[in-house]
Amino acid sequence: MTINFEQDRVESVTQIDAAKTLSDKVLKLKDLEDEIANAEESINKLKEQARILSQIEIPIMMQEMHITKLKLKDGESVEVKPFYSASISPDVQEKAFEWLRNNGLGDIIKNDITVTFGRGEDNKAAQYAVLARGQGFEPVQKVGVHSQTLKAVVRERIESGQDMPSDLFKTFAGNQTKITRR
Repeated sequence: MTINFEQDRVESVTQIDAAKTLSDKVLKLKDLEDEIANAEESINKLKEQARILSQIEIPIMMQEMHITKLKLKDGESVEVKPFYSASISPDVQEKAFEWLRNNGLGDIIKNDITVTFGRGEDNKAAQYAVLARGQGFEPVQKVGVHSQTLKAVVRERIESGQDMPSDLFKTFAGNQTKITRR
């Protein structure tokens, strides 16, 4: 075995250069990740400021001024419209579904059953569509109400003076400013 000091030295320097380049790139990535986290935090703060203006401050001012719609010089307009949101907490889901059914709203509940078959089991899938559990498969059942459907029901009920039980449904009704841009 012969020792080649010149080649060993070149390989060593090359590895040191590569390690420094790698280290620089890792530091650059770390800085970028920190910068992204800071930017996301700033965006969240801006969104909260916009929410306060849109849902609280502007609606209150326009209501106090008895203004429903405001047209700006540039042709854009500002108006405050009702805003609703609703959800069902998993821990009261069954009671909420029972309430919906008892109040003539059971048709908004979606009931999906899913069965998964492996590759090459197309024939079994076709048979299962007819025989369901008779083929030895256990279906997965998912029952729920689509969020937009629930929101629409809450809006209709609130606007018609009907209530939604607050112990079963998380509801929010408020106003939101809408700017129509040109």
